[in-house]
Formats: sequence, structure tokens, C-alpha cells
Amino acid sequence: MIIRKTALAAGVIATALTGASAASAQTEIQWWHAMGGRLGEILEGQVEKFNASQKDFKVVATNKGNYSETLNAGVAAFRAKQQPHLLQVYEVGTASMMAAKGAVKPVYEVMNENGFPFDPKNYLAAVTGYYSTLDGKMLSFPYNSSTPVMYVNKDLFKKAGIDTMSLPKTWTEVGAAVDKLKAAGVECPMTVSWQSWTQLENLSAYHNVPLATKANGMMGMDTELTLNGPLQVKHIDMLGKWAKEGKFIYAGRRNEAGARFRSGECGMMFESSAGYAGVKKEAKFDFAISNLPYHADVEGAPYNTIIGGASVWVMSGHSKEEYKGVATFLDFLASPEMQAHWHQNTGYLPITPAAYELTKKQGFYEQNPGTDVAIKQMTGKAPTDNSKGLRLGSFDQIRTIIDEELEGVWAGQKTAKAALDSAVARGNELLRRFERANK
Repeated sequence: MIIRKTALAAGVIATALTGASAASAQTEIQWWHAMGGRLGEILEGQVEKFNASQKDFKVVATNKGNYSETLNAGVAAFRAKQQPHLLQVYEVGTASMMAAKGAVKPVYEVMNENGFPFDPKNYLAAVTGYYSTLDGKMLSFPYNSSTPVMYVNKDLFKKAGIDTMSLPKTWTEVGAAVDKLKAAGVECPMTVSWQSWTQLENLSAYHNVPLATKANGMMGMDTELTLNGPLQVKHIDMLGKWAKEGKFIYAGRRNEAGARFRSGECGMMFESSAGYAGVKKEAKFDFAISNLPYHADVEGAPYNTIIGGASVWVMSGHSKEEYKGVATFLDFLASPEMQAHWHQNTGYLPITPAAYELTKKQGFYEQNPGTDVAIKQMTGKAPTDNSKGLRLGSFDQIRTIIDEELEGVWAGQKTAKAALDSAVARGNELLRRFERANK
């Protein structure tokens, strides 16, 4: 009896040790990201699906706050030699990551070294150009790419007597709509999120007007801001007048406007296509998604918008086995099935044509009108030097300057011309400092 009990105990211990050994054999991959709310839930779902699909690797996703906070956390961790394997960085941090010598391992190297075909041609050109070298080598993985679109509260439009079957296409038509919404007693006829991105950066690209020299910084760090041109001044002046008249309600620098629109307070909102996840979940009203409006007096307009969102950078300083796990995970994320699911549930672009075709085949666009606006708006015309994207050093700080200057216009304290001239002068100082530091 004693011998039998001893053998049984030994078997239990051996089984436990075997299980512990199998668990410890998994290679852990740390991913720091900035996705919160509904988007964070969907991201966690992707990670869980990957972890369940194989036994060799385990991805641990950790939210590090908003985009700025996540980037700062990654920089601090690298300096302390405790960097994660993967770091999600928003698009305005691209130039800074490219200049961070020794901090990153180019994603094309990671994929190729681990036997995963990684052809940039398999991704949307409007996306890959943003994160690639001039000779087409992708430096980061374009995880979540968005572009701004127009959201409309159809119930408020009907209340104001506005035709919901033909939504505003030009800024003149938007002006007529906000007039009617205001007259109908709507307290928030129009609002915007990410004002620099939606009302200056994409405004410029959509009308083939430079935001900066050197192809918006793509061709070199010796770029200078040009966002105080006639079109930009005209547009910001128009919005300033609407703000004074209570037709444009400023909600904040990031996506604070989204909450006001989702609550049913605002008639129109200019926001990321990824705002779709929250609107779909929370809106208790009939809504529509449409293209950004354009100024009809600009020849050739509209062109294409540029992306926002973020990419995933592979950090240096890890083992071969860990990089194998990184490559396996990124290949999983890039699959048509995962990309289609991500696109359909978030509003982010399908980063591959294969995911777009799968989404069409599944009938998603027919069942959810307007959800294909973003990709059509991005790919409707071939990108120009003014609409390929932006690559400006210290762009996060430059956006803060732009926000400060625009807030002066909305408050009636500055003219559009004075504010944009000041933004250019202050922003160019940061560009020169960045250029000197990274020569």
C-alpha cells in the first residue's frame, strides 16, 4: 500500500512538473499598445485567438495609455534596457522612430529572417508608403490605419429639414447644413476630432496642397511647414466664423468630440474612420458615414486623404526565438481573416487588398452602408507628393503648437492668418532642432 501511494504521488508530481515545463517552454512576447475601450477589447480578442492557435508563443498585450503615453513608455523602457518586443506608435511618431538608431529592428528583416513572405505589394500602397524607406522596405507593421470621414446624425438632419439621401459633398453644402441645424435649435451643429489631422493635414492632402516642403518631409529632414497657404487660411477662417456663430462646437484636441456625437448632441462630426466602433456600439440614432467634404473651387479636388492610426515597431535587443514569435504573431495579424474582422469591427482600413476583397465577398459593405467610404477615399486617386503622407520630426509637439494656435482662432482671439503664421514659425523651430539632433 505504501509503495502504491508513493508511486501515485510520484506520478502526480511528474505530471505537474511536465505541465509546468510545457507552460514555461512558451516564449513570451510583450506588446505595449494604446488601444482602450471597444478597440482594446477587439485587440485583446486577437491576442487570445493567436495564443489559442499554437503552443510555442504567448503574446501579452499591455495598454500603456494614450498614444503619447505609450511612445514615452517605450522610450523610457529602451533606455532602461527593459523594452517590450512590440511597441504601437502613432503615425506622427514615425520620423522619431526612424531616427532612433539602434532602438528598432526593421519589420521586413524580422519577417524575412524567419521565413515569412513579406512583400509590401500585398499591402495598400497608401499605407505602406508611410512606414517604408524610399526604396520600399517596410520598417514597421501597419497595424491600425484610419482616415478621417464625415459622420452624420440622420435624425437631426431630418429635424432640420435636410435631405439625408444626398449628404453634403462640399464645404459650401456643409455651411448650408449647419445653418439649418442651428436654425432648428440643434446646440451642436458640427464638431471635429483631432483638429490638426482632420482640418489641416488631411485638408491639405485632399486638395493636393503641401503641408510642408520636401514632399511633406518624406524626402528629407530639411523640410519646412507650409500650412499657412491660401487654402488653409481660408478654411480655418471659415471654421472660426462658424465657431463664433455657434455652428461649430470645439470639444477638445483629441477625440472628445466623439462622445458628444455618440450621445446624439451633434449633427455632424469629422472623425477617424475608427470612430465607427464607438458610434455603432453607443449611438441610439440613425447615422450615416460619408466622404470628407472638399472646396469645389480647388482644381482637381478631391484627391486622396492620408492615414492616421498607428503601426507596430519591433524593438531591438531580443533573442532569435523571441523574434520568431514576433514574426509568427505579425503574420497571424496580417491574414485576410484577421484583417477583415479587425476592419469590420473597428472602422480601421483593411491593410491588405485580400482583406478588402474578403469583406466585400462576405457582404459586409452591403449590410453596413458607408463602411467602405474610408478605403475608397484613400485609394480613389493615385497619391501625389502632397498626399502620400507626412514624415515630420517632433510632429507630436508640432501638433500641440497647431492645437494652441487653432484654439486661439476658435476663441476669437486670433485671425486664421496670424494663427497659422505663428504655427509655421514655431513648428519650423522644432524641425530645425530635430534635424540638428539627427544629422
